[in-house]
Amino acid sequence: MDEAKLDALRRRFAGDNERRIYDEGFAAVAGRLFDPKGTRVAPYAGLPTLLDVPYRAIDWAAPDFAGLDVAMIGVPMDLGVTNRNGSRFGPRALRAMERIGPYNHVLKTMPTHEIAVADIGDVPFRSRFDLSTSHQDIEATAAKIAGVGVLPLFVGGDHSISLPILRALGAQRPVGMIHIDAHCDTSGPFDGCKFHHGGPFRQAVLDGVLDPDRTIQIGIRGSSEYLWEFSFESGMSVIHAEEIAGLGIPAIVERARTVAGDGPVYVSFDIDSLDPAFAPGTGTPEIGGLTTREAQALLRGLAGINMIGGDVVEVAPQYDATTNTAHAGAQMLFELLSLARLSPALRGRS
Repeated sequence: MDEAKLDALRRRFAGDNERRIYDEGFAAVAGRLFDPKGTRVAPYAGLPTLLDVPYRAIDWAAPDFAGLDVAMIGVPMDLGVTNRNGSRFGPRALRAMERIGPYNHVLKTMPTHEIAVADIGDVPFRSRFDLSTSHQDIEATAAKIAGVGVLPLFVGGDHSISLPILRALGAQRPVGMIHIDAHCDTSGPFDGCKFHHGGPFRQAVLDGVLDPDRTIQIGIRGSSEYLWEFSFESGMSVIHAEEIAGLGIPAIVERARTVAGDGPVYVSFDIDSLDPAFAPGTGTPEIGGLTTREAQALLRGLAGINMIGGDVVEVAPQYDATTNTAHAGAQMLFELLSLARLSPALRGRS
């Protein structure tokens, strides 16, 4: 090694400069995380919350969201599953994940420190047994959050939770959606019920709260294609998993941005969009899915869209022996929070 170069590196990074960070952006991040002694809170210490943000208790009889830009909330309900249950434990599993964020080095944002965000607990359900009542409770909760201008991010729970959320967020005008999933979730009734996790977006369109022309579904695959006729007939854009390698992530991102346009858009991320090699802990796994790197690139490519809310759903930790699925789910939640930070919906508020 060149002795002059080594000497210069020692002068710059050793001795009194051991803790100095020269890059202004990196120094700003470190300044928010480390105290003057160079110590930061241990990632395994304290009470677990979503992305380690502050917990804020809510009195749902008289909810107060004052000062919040973003509220993250658990939706521990899986009464709408068609295969393996267990995603009711998803919110708790994501809260247990450590070392997610707080800095998004691609989008150059530190959302947990740049906007006012809190974990506000879970949707207050009246019944653990009744799907219809649970959907009513989700819709009412989402309406209370969005009604005061706070951007909500939901952690499910099965994918049926997106229907009541969209009913709340799209009550005044239908919203667009970027939907990353193995399944289109636009099927008809199963066993006499149309509110299961395989059909929320069909119902959302028919309810007039989701605009199919501004909806794109990415990562679709598996043996249920015969159920997704509604997606094509209604005008949704569908990109199958088999097309991703040929199209490339940048082209898919551009397509998603074009479809969503400038209007309000909801981002829904089903963990089964990921290949089971990355996310085995889910109710309806399908091989041939996205890698975690591809999923991150998709979400990061959406920076600046007018996102008004989003969800991460279908993490079922009892099938997740390594916790990889919950880890991936928490990371995708962090990507959604980063998008929220950069959304025009919050611009000027932070």
